[in-house]
Amino acid sequence: MKTIDYIKKGLKNIGADDFVIEYINGNSEQIKFANNQIVENTTWLSANITIFAAIKKRIISTVINDLTKESAEGAIKKIAKFSRMIEPNSEYMGIAQGPFKYKKIEGCFDKKVISVNSDELVESAINKALQCGAKRVAGVLEKSSGELALTTSGGVDALEKGTHVYLSLRALAEKDASGHKVCVSRTMKGFDVEKTAEDAAIIAKNAMNPEQGKPGMYDVIFEPLPFANLLTTVGSSASIFNVESGLSFLQDKISKKVASSKFSLIDDPTMPGGFGSMRFDEEGVPTQRNAIIEDGILKTYLHNTSTAKRHKTKTTANAGLIAPRAINLYLKEGSMDKDEMIKNVKNGLIVTNVWYTRFQNYATGDFSTIPRDGIFYIKNGKILGAVKDIRISDSMMNIMKNCAEICRQSSQVMGWEVDTPVKLAPVLVKNVRVTKSTQ
Repeated sequence: MKTIDYIKKGLKNIGADDFVIEYINGNSEQIKFANNQIVENTTWLSANITIFAAIKKRIISTVINDLTKESAEGAIKKIAKFSRMIEPNSEYMGIAQGPFKYKKIEGCFDKKVISVNSDELVESAINKALQCGAKRVAGVLEKSSGELALTTSGGVDALEKGTHVYLSLRALAEKDASGHKVCVSRTMKGFDVEKTAEDAAIIAKNAMNPEQGKPGMYDVIFEPLPFANLLTTVGSSASIFNVESGLSFLQDKISKKVASSKFSLIDDPTMPGGFGSMRFDEEGVPTQRNAIIEDGILKTYLHNTSTAKRHKTKTTANAGLIAPRAINLYLKEGSMDKDEMIKNVKNGLIVTNVWYTRFQNYATGDFSTIPRDGIFYIKNGKILGAVKDIRISDSMMNIMKNCAEICRQSSQVMGWEVDTPVKLAPVLVKNVRVTKSTQ
């Protein structure tokens, strides 16, 4: 692309020691539905270039949406101007030096995602939910296809191509009885809208006539959607950026036991069909499988090239040029099925969704989150009914250490409060502190 060539030349002319140019070009479609019908259908084309430059350790980043030579020229002038105004970052240690070779990751692109009739998918999901007992259905379906081209001063010229499709569906059986499920995939083969709708409707139907939940200590079975919400905070805490900033409950815990032996959390961007899988990070380094926590032991923080040099280690291929980040999380499955898990609970809850997860103290991991949609009370291995208006107030360290069992069947999750894709199964956590939702 001529604009990228012009930007490369311009950055060299203004004395950039390092640069990364990322070009993203894609097609997206979003369908919103409410009260059992489609209410909005939006499609758009997007193309932009992100520029990262380091000039004598002065770091500048900008985005241009107008891909003309004139716009590129203006961006270069602004980068040069700001580089003279800001202080050097003494901790910056450069980017990766390529070139690199990349392995293909299977199951990340499917032409059928582009051609499938999205309206028909939504209508199929709505009808299935109504057949299974829902009175009203709402949600969103999104699909996208595109490519990412990366060029760096380190000799990287890499191209990534992918498709994504996502359904978020909430079914309501009555005012206080709802169920929420998501379905995410890179291909149409793994995208079952009717099963998603059926599961949401069943949760809603079973959640009718909920009773006020009582505060106390409970054994909680977390469905994949709510536990993925919590696991993204573990991924964030594993970033060396948050560790250095004092915003990580994993600080100073390398090689220490931070979770139960049943708990193994991996960041695996090489996973076939992974919703976040990709062949290279933002520096162009080939991605790799990193065990963050293995059998309860914290194994590594997540690094880019610069932070790895400062800590005298190797990059984990998790750039984020400024802040290393988890890319595609995976909680290793266990051996139990969900029915067996329920039978082992004497006094507990099933939580199918949460929202408003907020930390009171990032360094200790103290947080609270509000269960929503279907919440079910378990007594002596039997589900006795639905409850409402509770809050989980605990710490992530306790949640991880009290992880007692993990089911064998996992699914991928992405959502409004799950910004890093996670593959996981239902999880049983012992001794979880539950309070009233107003506390």
